[in-house]
Amino acid sequence: MEADQTTNILVCGIGGQGIMTAAEVLSEAAIATGHDVKKTEVAGMAQRGGVVTSHVRFGEKVFSPVVAAGTADFILGFEAAEGMRWIPHLRPGAAALVNTLRLEPPVVSIGLFDYPEDPVMAIREAGVTCYPFDAGEAARELGNLKLVNSIMLGAVADQLPFGAEVLKKCLLDRFKVRKPKLVDINDQAFEKGRALIRAAAKVC
Repeated sequence: MEADQTTNILVCGIGGQGIMTAAEVLSEAAIATGHDVKKTEVAGMAQRGGVVTSHVRFGEKVFSPVVAAGTADFILGFEAAEGMRWIPHLRPGAAALVNTLRLEPPVVSIGLFDYPEDPVMAIREAGVTCYPFDAGEAARELGNLKLVNSIMLGAVADQLPFGAEVLKKCLLDRFKVRKPKLVDINDQAFEKGRALIRAAAKVC
């Protein structure tokens, strides 16, 4: 039987947004703070802009990687409609942290589904606490749209049962090894995400 203190995070968005990388960084931070971690992904045509989700669970002992419906502590929505679509996975009283960026997946582009008119409003009408923020615009201001990933990690950083600095270190250590020139800009993006979610919380 799993401990009651398990944290469940559902990361969702569109292929190419860095959902899997974000889930890996979250997992690394949880491991670094002594948690047992389970993670799984579903990627439908991720390289072609399909829907991508990742389930991250950590706690004293975790046996299943799947975040069941009604049990997620957070939804980290990299794209607005995807954030809305996974709302049934939230537990009562939990919150959705949603990038207001709109990216239509292929099923919308080919006319199989209509993109929702106002995903954030739909989340709120479902009775869910929603913190919307424009991570795409923040990334543009910093000069690189790929920074959305680091902004989203910053947004969830202060909601976790370990310090935000642990999560940031795990994120920046990746760049120190692979792309050291991008360490500073990703540090800025992470802190921008923390600031954006604090601002969003004030108006909710």
